[in-house]
Amino acid sequence: MCFMSFFHYSEFLMIAFTNPRTLSLDSFILNHSIEYGIAAVASWMEFLIERWLFPNLKEVTSVSLIGVLLCVGGEFLRKLAMFTAKTNFNHVVQSVHEEGHQLVTHGVYNYCRHPSYVGWFYWSIGTQLILVNPVCIVAYVVASWKFFNERVFIEENMLLHFFGDDYYQYQKRVSTGLPFIQGYKLEL
Repeated sequence: MCFMSFFHYSEFLMIAFTNPRTLSLDSFILNHSIEYGIAAVASWMEFLIERWLFPNLKEVTSVSLIGVLLCVGGEFLRKLAMFTAKTNFNHVVQSVHEEGHQLVTHGVYNYCRHPSYVGWFYWSIGTQLILVNPVCIVAYVVASWKFFNERVFIEENMLLHFFGDDYYQYQKRVSTGLPFIQGYKLEL
């Protein structure tokens, strides 16, 4: 609960700091999607049921420690991406190229095209490792991968539309950072 609370509160604070014109209650991303809410409830239910039926399973501290490291690392990477992109970062994929919107390829974006997604991907898996939730670990990997695969495809289609050859060259040079996700490929 501490990691989840910190994640959502820090999302709001980071938007307030880096892109205040887009700040709203949605910046907490608590109402992200119905699927996100279902996933959170499922993880708590799995934890409680397994804690009741198999209490020793929940005492594997090495697995929880790996989860803590993934959460801290994922959180740090996501916030670093938001800080680097500043006003170019938005929680919603943009479909209109706004004045001043720039392609960010420096800093952490020099190493992967979607560092905020990479951070969230590993943070979400880390939450389930902390809880030692074997079923939800698998479910979170699959659901997160599917979500980011679709989102990256849509976002990169827009970025190619906005930035053309600059984004195409960036794609050729830098990976998405997400395992087995190539993104939207356009041959110019």
